[in-house]
Amino acid sequence: MSPYAPGAIWALVLVAGIGTYALRLSFLFLFGRLETVPATVEGVLRFVPGAVFAALVVSTILSLSVDPSVSLVYEPAKLLAGALATLIAWRTGNVLATVGIGMVALWVLKAML
Repeated sequence: MSPYAPGAIWALVLVAGIGTYALRLSFLFLFGRLETVPATVEGVLRFVPGAVFAALVVSTILSLSVDPSVSLVYEPAKLLAGALATLIAWRTGNVLATVGIGMVALWVLKAML
């Protein structure tokens, strides 16, 4: 059973949803008022998809444990498959090859380890 009341959890979800929606809406209003997007903003926005993808992938491979001391927790199969997928992405630049080879490597390594 959760130590938090159901109403508190729903209130948190609602506030987080409203905050996320307001943040997204603010960018629509901002860019709706600008005639052109500044080159520096366009340059930074180019890296957002890659950064988000990397954040999602790394958080599934590595996690931080604080029980009983601070340490990194990982599964060797996921770490090796992620390293191979990173190498494939760097050498080929092909997203489909990266995901495909990474998944096959993960399946093979999980079966072996």
